[in-house]
Amino acid sequence: MTGGGPLPLEGITVVAVEQAVAGPLATRHLADLGARVIKIERPGEGDFARSYDDTVHGLASHFVWLNRGKESIELDLASDDGRRVALELADRADVVLGNLAPGAMDRLGLGAAALRSRKDELVVVTLSGYGDAGPYSGRKAYDMLVQAESGLCSITGTPETATKTGVPVSDIATGMYALSAVQSWLFRRERTGLGATIEVSMFEATVEWMGHPMYIRMYADRQVGRMGLSHASICPYDAFPTRDGQVLIGVQNDRGWAALVRDVLDRPDLVDDERYATNIARVARRAEVDALIGSLTREYDSEELAARLDDAGVAAARLNDVAGLVHHPQLEARDRWREVDTPAGPVRGLLPPITYADVELPMGPVPSLGRHTDAILAELAGRARGEDTRHGTS
Repeated sequence: MTGGGPLPLEGITVVAVEQAVAGPLATRHLADLGARVIKIERPGEGDFARSYDDTVHGLASHFVWLNRGKESIELDLASDDGRRVALELADRADVVLGNLAPGAMDRLGLGAAALRSRKDELVVVTLSGYGDAGPYSGRKAYDMLVQAESGLCSITGTPETATKTGVPVSDIATGMYALSAVQSWLFRRERTGLGATIEVSMFEATVEWMGHPMYIRMYADRQVGRMGLSHASICPYDAFPTRDGQVLIGVQNDRGWAALVRDVLDRPDLVDDERYATNIARVARRAEVDALIGSLTREYDSEELAARLDDAGVAAARLNDVAGLVHHPQLEARDRWREVDTPAGPVRGLLPPITYADVELPMGPVPSLGRHTDAILAELAGRARGEDTRHGTS
């Protein structure tokens, strides 16, 4: 629904000195939640993600995904005038977020210490590759490199080939932790008036997601193998053949095993078979269990097997491709698609995954480069003269 009260972050202003994925993802969610997000971009070039591809009516897919609902201002931060305007924007903001190269914000005079010396209640968030200290602190960090350095690639792929993930999870993890940090500190600031200096490291965000493989390494002294679609600690958990394709089955516990073999595959004798009755036993005999389950699932068509799994409450899914996602009946049934305006015309976009009962989050336009430069400069000039040229901003 589109009615209801104010948006969660209405009245909050965010200045973003950002590029690529991690920073823009965090600020796009802030924009979806109602914040005013002013994106500072290089004159003539902008966020380099604008040039990744031209697949969305001539626009870049990453940029369309990550930058709706923002205002774009072109500023040359290497110039005195550009820095002056950036500082004026920061002075009027609640949050400043940057994810430039290591040390770049400090060199520009836009680091946390400089900004908070002017406005202590400001929340300043810096996204970095490896943090502000340590032997890797000066390294550039891209998603693939961080996935490799963190060990994520070593557990992703098939036994023969290590791979990165199909979407930039190190960037996404960093953006989501930055989003969480901003929201939590804004809540604290409401109670205390205190600003904050926050750093989120891509490496540390990704390492946090390496939880169970790290514990297995530390306490069982073994490397989790690359399992393809399978799972190092759970069995059966994989794609299994049918007469006309395959179905993914995930058994999370021993009750699920019992339901699978008794209610789906008509083998009640396997429920209490000591070779398979516990997950630990099944993992120890993974190849044997997978072969056994595969020999039974082959007796069914995919749709029939999927229906039996669903009726028995056993988790299962199709191995979808992206076309299957775009046309997924669940998205259609829940009315998740909307139109988003862009410089090239309207495009389809998914509603944010946060659903409020009383208000629908907005999906503002994707800005052209510098679309709001004149209006923002006029606003700053008006405020300098004591005029209020834009209502509803902090």
